[in-house]
Amino acid sequence: MITIESGKIHRQYIKDLWNYRELFWLLSWRDILVRYKQTVIGIAWSVLRPLLTMIVFTIVFGKLAKMPSEGMPYSILVFSAMLPWQFFSNTLSEGGNSLLSNEKLISKVYFPRIIIPTTSMIVSLIDFLISFALLLILMIVTGFLPSWTIVFMPIFLIEAIVFSLGLTFFISAMNVKYRDFRYVLPFIIQFGLYISPVGFSSSIVPEKWRIFYYLNPMAGIIDSFRWCISGFTYNIYITGCIVSFFVIIIFFIIGILYFRSAEREFADII
Repeated sequence: MITIESGKIHRQYIKDLWNYRELFWLLSWRDILVRYKQTVIGIAWSVLRPLLTMIVFTIVFGKLAKMPSEGMPYSILVFSAMLPWQFFSNTLSEGGNSLLSNEKLISKVYFPRIIIPTTSMIVSLIDFLISFALLLILMIVTGFLPSWTIVFMPIFLIEAIVFSLGLTFFISAMNVKYRDFRYVLPFIIQFGLYISPVGFSSSIVPEKWRIFYYLNPMAGIIDSFRWCISGFTYNIYITGCIVSFFVIIIFFIIGILYFRSAEREFADII
């Protein structure tokens, strides 16, 4: 029997993660049921939200502001960015509050706490697949077929997963220690939407500022997704994407280290 004691962490953490793998899938399946089975709109919301956002951004940025579309239909430009953005925002919003939502479980039994915010990624991944299917339909309708470079999309999806989880680990741990931090989370997600190239192409950013713009990891991820879909039609800024990649790694390491350092106190604080 493992006893939870303040200030102590089980040394064989990686082994614990493997031993509790069934708990991970159980919690993931629970979240899936809550999201899709016990709600009225369920899957429909996974379709309507990116679709409505795409329509609004296409009208505002494509029709009214006349932003460049990099040789792509503007609806495809926006929707290809909605894929990684929706995955990121869903993972962060659900995972950021996941520890507080499971406080009774955390206070009663031992298991690696990092499992809880990680399960939010599974539900977001299902939303991603639904949206990806919708994108393929949209591309058929517009007559803009994907390039062969779409085979590289899983690589950049992994990149989005790493960034999303790193930030989720950090914010979920912060939410436990500082309860009012959960009210900041929606603002972070909304602000991130505005500064990320979701409704527009990153090519509109002035050349002298572009390298700094890619310190926002979502800029590199979104550009990579657009490149996968349109191929060499989309002018990708390789240097900026490399910068984003290293920022993602830094966020992931910081997120895990902070979560592990704060984890020992979760049971006592909650």
